Amino acid sequence: MSIISASNISKDFTKVQYGWPNFWSRHLETKTAVDNLSIQIDEGELVGFLGPNGAGKTTFLKILSGIIHPTLGQANVLGFTPWQRNHDFLRQIAIVMGQKNQLWWDLPAIDSFNMLKEVYEIPTRKYHKNLDQMVEVLNMKELLTKRLRNMSLGERMKCELTASFLHDPKIIFLDEPTIGLDVISAKSIRTFLKEINKTKKCTLILTSHYMGDIEELCKRVIIINHGQKIYDGDLAELKNKYAPEKEIIILLNDLEDKKKFAHLKGKNKKIIENKGIIRVGKEDLGLVVSEIFDNFEIENVVIQDIETEEVITRVFEKKQESSAKN
Repeated sequence: MSIISASNISKDFTKVQYGWPNFWSRHLETKTAVDNLSIQIDEGELVGFLGPNGAGKTTFLKILSGIIHPTLGQANVLGFTPWQRNHDFLRQIAIVMGQKNQLWWDLPAIDSFNMLKEVYEIPTRKYHKNLDQMVEVLNMKELLTKRLRNMSLGERMKCELTASFLHDPKIIFLDEPTIGLDVISAKSIRTFLKEINKTKKCTLILTSHYMGDIEELCKRVIIINHGQKIYDGDLAELKNKYAPEKEIIILLNDLEDKKKFAHLKGKNKKIIENKGIIRVGKEDLGLVVSEIFDNFEIENVVIQDIETEEVITRVFEKKQESSAKN
């Protein structure tokens, strides 16, 4: 059952541009951030929104969460029109933005959490149960009495996520939740999001420039560019369509290994430092791998899919080629 439905959403931003050299002459310039975008998202899905900077991802999330009004189009989220900002609607959603704080800067985290308990009228038992779960999953017990201003970016993001989940929202909008985080912090947050999605059955919509987030969390992805949707479907199918080949990485220990690598079958080969890289279609994979194992130790060979970031780049290039022809 669809929990989010958006139909033909568009959003234009207009700003005043002053002339030069006559400063007093001015005109209005309109930019379309979201262009006739329609989606359906079912309850319990974890969907990734992908696209370059300025593609319209954050604007669209702000529309679905009720922060801004669209110029055109209709949306239904949990049975509400988001931008009407009905109190019952706001109590069922949360939004986490990697570059914005919702907690109080000068207060210890626990004081902010206690304030939110009163704002959302969370029953005491439910509040402590949710808080204890967040603290355990995110390993942040020592942060509860620490002021937000004294925390690192990773520590603040853990607190922001905790604050957003205290009231058991049914839908969580996540805009770059791991931006600027170290590897360990980003990993713990991804683990947390998977756990919450699984145990709470909540719906998560995620934007991220880090392909690790998308690959680990999202089965379905929606790709937008210039405010328009160019793909909506399974991530594995996207890879299979735009990057059907496999990448084989071989550790080359010495000059002899490099000579062996040079004689391997396959046209798409290159050496980067002490690694030999071959890309091969799945239909030829068996023969190529057999030859590789005849010449190299198994533990020195890695077979993997093409990185998602490159797949997305190919999607954009294909779209641009198609637009140029038309």
